[in-house]
Amino acid sequence: MSKGQARALPESILPSFPSVVPAPFLPMSRPEMDARGWEACDVILVTGDAYVDHPSFGMALVGRLLEAHGWKVGIISQPDWRSAEAFRALGRPRLYFGVTAGNMDSMVNRYTSEKKIRSDDAYTLGGESGKRPDRAVTVYAQRAREAFPGATVVIGSIEASLRRIAHYDYWSDTVRRSVLADSKADILLYGNAERALIDFTRRLDAGEKAAGIRDLRGTAFMVPPGWRPEGWTEIDATTPRGSPAQKTDRARSVIRLPSFEQVKADPLRYAHASRVFHLESNPGNARALTQRHGEGPGARDVWLNPPPLPLSTIEMDFVYGLPYARRPHPAYGGARIPAWEMIRFSINIMRGCFGGCTFCSITEHEGRLIQSRSKESILREIADIRAHTPGFKGHITDLGGPTANMYRMACRDKRAEAACRRLSCVWPVACPRLETSHAPLIALYRAARDVPGVKKVTIASGVRYDLAVRSPEYITELAAHHVSGLLKIAPEHSEPAPLAAMMKPSIDTFDAFAAFFDRASRRAGKKQHLVPYFIAAHPGATDEDMFRLMRWLQARGFRPDQVQTFLPAPLTLATAMYHSGFNPLKGMTPVPESIFCARGERHRRLHKAFLRWHDPANAPLLREALGKIPSRERNRKLLLMF
Repeated sequence: MSKGQARALPESILPSFPSVVPAPFLPMSRPEMDARGWEACDVILVTGDAYVDHPSFGMALVGRLLEAHGWKVGIISQPDWRSAEAFRALGRPRLYFGVTAGNMDSMVNRYTSEKKIRSDDAYTLGGESGKRPDRAVTVYAQRAREAFPGATVVIGSIEASLRRIAHYDYWSDTVRRSVLADSKADILLYGNAERALIDFTRRLDAGEKAAGIRDLRGTAFMVPPGWRPEGWTEIDATTPRGSPAQKTDRARSVIRLPSFEQVKADPLRYAHASRVFHLESNPGNARALTQRHGEGPGARDVWLNPPPLPLSTIEMDFVYGLPYARRPHPAYGGARIPAWEMIRFSINIMRGCFGGCTFCSITEHEGRLIQSRSKESILREIADIRAHTPGFKGHITDLGGPTANMYRMACRDKRAEAACRRLSCVWPVACPRLETSHAPLIALYRAARDVPGVKKVTIASGVRYDLAVRSPEYITELAAHHVSGLLKIAPEHSEPAPLAAMMKPSIDTFDAFAAFFDRASRRAGKKQHLVPYFIAAHPGATDEDMFRLMRWLQARGFRPDQVQTFLPAPLTLATAMYHSGFNPLKGMTPVPESIFCARGERHRRLHKAFLRWHDPANAPLLREALGKIPSRERNRKLLLMF
């Protein structure tokens, strides 16, 4: 690494030379490579998903971006991981293997929150399950290196991002090492990785070794114990914030997190490491992080450079405007791929989320800063869907992203934004510097409806209702034109304690939105309803909280059908609460704040039963639980319901 702070990144991910002639599809076989006159691929992407050439599928977006810069890219999709043979299908890549589990974490993809194997996989041909291994990033990386010893292996996407440091693993109920230690990959690219991807590939192509590329934002790698660039200062994570050690140059400082062995042995240290990790997540002021793995001669450090800077609108337009075929690879024939069927008429208009919900991994992966496409780019994609996507009949099924209505929202004060360490821009109340105007989004909706050939545009992404209530015009527009009878909404709970642990707004805000939406629907002459989503067994929710939520549902006539039980995804703040029993939203010293968590299959099942109170199968469990609820909270009539 060069002396001093990290090197400057390229100003743009746009190629500096004329575009290459794109392939109809990126090749998945030697005959396809031969047809293009390729002896070898520069980069081979290994993915746990079926290959759909659509920007909602990570391997297509990454592959097309690399192709636009002139590199030859092949794809190995859902290889048989039981041997290395499938990883030899396209030969040895000239530069590297790029390994991803796919659009979903492989464990979340395969197992329910009850740790039962799912019966289907939406990202696989015919929805068939079992086509990818558990912990796919690690398995694929190991097999790729087995197929071609000495090959460079790069890992990325959501599974790698969420496992970049030591993390609690719900499925094994233990703290696991960084995925870098298990996969033996050369480097990990996390978050919005386009800039790091292009710069890393360019430098490898120029003859640099992967082991020497240590200065790219959004990357993580393993180094000898104590390694750091010349002139940098190491700060222990337990150092008080106001101490002199914390006042060093942030661009030349690294925070040493508690080691893997420490966070595995001590839940309080785990909660503290989680808090520090999340406080160092704003790319405007985040410092590098390092964490020791192992003891004695075999010890190594995982080093995380600061998060990537957000893409500009021009860069977002470029990425989503690449020449995608917008359909599955022809090798699949006419077989269905459920995930593609779900999104083929939908459009991603932005990335990121500043809500900060503690159970959600969007922030850990995409960041809090909103990255938006231009209206013109989105309208071009609508026209492209109309012209090229099979089966289009005039219905755009979604204009959204992580949320439906954060499009073009940002901090009004860029200096304040760069210095901010808040974990949410809207909790406990919206920051006064946050621009929450829905005007650009309303203009986009209206323009989308006016595209020739478009009959209907509906919104399927989740509406952030605490933002929507700030714009009655937006709710009016949404209700009048963009809802097909039912609108999904996610209050998640009704009670203050679990909502605070989630960093979600009060239920009063939901009630205000519901009233706005009902009036707007009636004015539009439409009979429309909200479908509220709730989480059972979230940290902070006691039995009494779940009971009160049940009563809230009953009072409003809600009978939830599909409900989710909290699933502790790696690296989230809610997972730190679940594993440690402490609340990392609060300081860990001098006295850490403990938090209640429903544990064990029976207790978690009870919390889910409170949401599905109307299911007769839950009556025995609820009857037993209600007998333990304080008398002031219940009555005989309620007990007789069950």
